[in-house]
Amino acid sequence: MKIEDNFLQNFVFEFIYNRFLHKHFAWYHQHSKVGLDDGNIQFTHLFYDKETKLSDKIDLLKPIFEKLKVKKLLRAKVNLTLKEDIIRPFDYHVDVDYTQGKTAILYMNTNNGKTLFENGEEVDSIANRIVIFENSLNHTGTTHTDEKYRIVLNINYK
Repeated sequence: MKIEDNFLQNFVFEFIYNRFLHKHFAWYHQHSKVGLDDGNIQFTHLFYDKETKLSDKIDLLKPIFEKLKVKKLLRAKVNLTLKEDIIRPFDYHVDVDYTQGKTAILYMNTNNGKTLFENGEEVDSIANRIVIFENSLNHTGTTHTDEKYRIVLNINYK
């Protein structure tokens, strides 16, 4: 597992983050975070999945793909969750059914939510921090209580 702060140059990071917050950026309501109707609402924007480009906004992520040295993109998605009253974890999972490859989570804003790993490790949500780990590693996010929303960009790649 690798954790890197200030992953992108500040102006590049701010440009991407501000696009996500733009009033015309499309966020799609989801009835669950991990499982089928697990009761955890989130908003997502799926850029790419299963060898299919699903968003004309995918070029926003090009500087991230370049810095990660992505050879093959498996999935790219941004998640937005809203503030809750307590911090609680979601269900552990892997993002894609690949034993090879990496998952990268880029935190778009600072909040008291976390990414938890089944091995006991935790990563705090700090703006422009990235955590990179093997696709096969079970992980989950948590709710947050201190900011209006939590935004994380999730990239699965080889």
